[in-house]
Parts: sequence; C-alpha cells; structure tokens
Amino acid sequence: MPNDTTNGLENIQMTVLATDKTHEQEIAGGERFAFGDNWARFLQVLDEQRIQQAVDSLKTMLEVEDLNGKSFLDIGSGSGLFSLAAKRLGAKVFSFDYDPQSVACTKELKKRYFEYDNDWQVQTGSVLDKDFLSSLGKFDIAYSWGVLHHTGNMWSALSNVDATVADNGKLFIALYNSQGRASKRWWAIKKAYVSLPKFLRWLVLIPCYLLLWGPSTIKDIVRLRPFKSWRTYKKRNRGMSPHRDVVDWVGGFPFEVATPEQVFDFYKKRNYRLLVLKTCRGAHGCNEFVFQRNS
Repeated sequence: MPNDTTNGLENIQMTVLATDKTHEQEIAGGERFAFGDNWARFLQVLDEQRIQQAVDSLKTMLEVEDLNGKSFLDIGSGSGLFSLAAKRLGAKVFSFDYDPQSVACTKELKKRYFEYDNDWQVQTGSVLDKDFLSSLGKFDIAYSWGVLHHTGNMWSALSNVDATVADNGKLFIALYNSQGRASKRWWAIKKAYVSLPKFLRWLVLIPCYLLLWGPSTIKDIVRLRPFKSWRTYKKRNRGMSPHRDVVDWVGGFPFEVATPEQVFDFYKKRNYRLLVLKTCRGAHGCNEFVFQRNS
C-alpha cells in the first residue's frame, strides 16, 4: 500500500470538478446529506482491521469463502470499503455512486490497493436511472448496503436493482427499519439537520448524541466498564467508527423506511427467495437481506 494516502485524501475535494449540479443544488437546498464528505473523513481512519471486518461481513452474509469468478455490483459504493472487500475475495467489481465525492473516495481506495487492476471499475451513476443500470448488464452479486432508502424514491430503486441480478444471482441489501411514529420523528430531525447551515448543525447533533449514546454509556458506567460500547463499536458494526455512524444517521436524508415483511413480499413477487435475514430487532437502523433470484 502506498504511503502517500494523505495526499490522496486531501485531493478528493479537488478531483470532484465535473460535479452533478443537481446533486450540489440538493445539498445546498437542504434536500440531501453530503454523504461523500462523510466518507472522505472515514477514509482517514480506515485501517487493515476494518477492511478485514468488511471482508468477513461479506463472507458471512453471502455464505461464501471467496468470490472467485464472480461479478460484484456495488450500488452506492460510498467509501468504497465493500468494493475493496469484494475485490479481496476475488470478485470482478463494478462500483458506482450518485455522489461525486463518494465516487472520488472509491477511486482513492482503488488507487491505494488495486490501482492497475482493470477488474475493478468505478463510475458515477444513479440507481434511479434505468438506462444506466441496463447498460451495466447482469451480476452474480448486487450489493447495496444502507443506500436505497436515501435515494428519495426507495421503492423505485428497489425495483430497478432487479435488472442487475443474474439468474441464480444474489441481492444483498440493507434498509432502514420502519418504526412507525419514531421513524417520522427521525425524518423531521434529519430534515432539520440538512437544512441548517453547517456551523449550526451541532444544535441537532449534540442532542442526538445524548439520545443515541446516553443509555449505553450509563449502562457501561454502572457495570464498571466506562465507554466499552464506544470502544468496541467498530468490531460489531462492519468496521465503521461510532462518530461517523452518528453523523451519517442524523444527517442521512432523504430518509425512507420499510418493514422486513414489506421487503420480503416485494421481492417474493419478483421471483426471489430469501436466503439470509438479519434484523435490527425493531430498533432504528438497518435490516439486512440476502435474496437469490430464481432462474
């Protein structure tokens, strides 16, 4: 791995020159969270341990030991971490994201680890663009973790990804769990966060920190293990840092949710069978699904 990664991170902002003005306008208008900016910060703390955790996560959920000879589509690649994990498992990877800065982050990871490998391609694209998706062809594995509920049209996105899955191929998605009224309150909180100027967003973020981390912090203190939940968080959550996850959760807008039953019924009608289900047990957060498309 090259030693000039700091320069690469500093240049992410500079490399996003031909940005999508619609995307920029959505962020400026308080309609969308700048996910790419968050991912650029995450790359500063990405290490080998977190990469291995991502690799292990794919192996567990996809029930495989490797992805040799498989094609892997990363829909909304974000930091590029799971594209990298799939590549390490031997897959031929195609990554895309709607956010130009997320695309730059994914390209940065490719440059670090697989710079000259033509079996990993990275592009800008939208899961809501049917023509773009149809141009990609079919994949053995289509992967989209925590992305489709941020598109602003989740059910269309869920329908569109069907076109990318090969016969007998797998679809691995994670979607925010519906909590009824609580989800409606989070929608309002997230909308408030992205609508505020950056220098005022702490007004929303700090109360959310207390709400999200207060109970577990108190429990840790009572059990004489101060901040254990914080210290071990990345081991339990796909290698993600707790701070980045809080910012991502509070700022994550657009925001839509679904119950596990809704997602199951949606893909059952489209000739998929459920292989793996991992729920967040009714809490806020993501339910994870691995479906297989019947031939």
